[in-house]
Amino acid sequence: MVLSMNNQLKTVLFLGLLTGLLLGVGQLLGGRTGLIIAFIFALVMNFFTYWFSDKFVLKIYHAYPAKREKYKLLYEDIKYIAERAKMPMPKVYIIPGTHANAFCTGRNPKHAVVACTEGILDLLDRKELKGVLAHEIAHAKNRDILISSVAAVIAGAISFLASMAQWAAIFGFGGRDDNNGGIIGVLLLAILTPIIASLIHLAISRSREYQADKVGAELIKDSHSLADALQKLHAGANYNPMKNANNATAHMFIVNPLKNVKWASLFSTHPDVNSRIGRLRSMKF
Repeated sequence: MVLSMNNQLKTVLFLGLLTGLLLGVGQLLGGRTGLIIAFIFALVMNFFTYWFSDKFVLKIYHAYPAKREKYKLLYEDIKYIAERAKMPMPKVYIIPGTHANAFCTGRNPKHAVVACTEGILDLLDRKELKGVLAHEIAHAKNRDILISSVAAVIAGAISFLASMAQWAAIFGFGGRDDNNGGIIGVLLLAILTPIIASLIHLAISRSREYQADKVGAELIKDSHSLADALQKLHAGANYNPMKNANNATAHMFIVNPLKNVKWASLFSTHPDVNSRIGRLRSMKF
């Protein structure tokens, strides 16, 4: 319970910091007018992300609807977990390819989509796959899809506005020589804020993964099967990274579909897999 509250508080804090950064960059760029523009810009981007991001990501990975008669057990397990989560049955999609992974998308629990690669269906046994499905349905239950999308959009908006601030500083606010110190300050802020925003966005992503692990294990009263699945999926991602994966959508998957770089933990979309496995194995039911 304490761990769950910590993750929720972290998310609220990080989203607040991101929003503050966005408004700060907007004000830096154009005073009160810039602040208002930044706020409107974020609202518009979040509107489109909320309504259309699920269709976009399914199209990127060439996902297709799973036929119920072919994937009968998959449907049975997803229905069982969704009922335990007290949410409607999600749509089920299959992603072609040998890479083993899964993600959940959709604007809210009523419009959730669980997508599994062909590779994960071949790699995991039924109990392990059930653990993965519970993790993904936990994302929908916790509205992590919306939280992650908002965080990604705000971070992107900060980068865009900071880029504008850089060009504005380079070409001068009036071009006076005695304003060089101010221009340098603006440039430093414009360079640093996107980095800070990216780090905060990634921290939110890692926090939500821990939370989905915990809630997913609670839904099926089994944490060890998900721990076993994570071990296999992590090893698989390193020798068989997803060919069409990209950094913009990597945070959606249960494990990073890109080849992991161990030293870059601050810039990782996912927590350290050994830490996740350790937390899961320490859970008792």
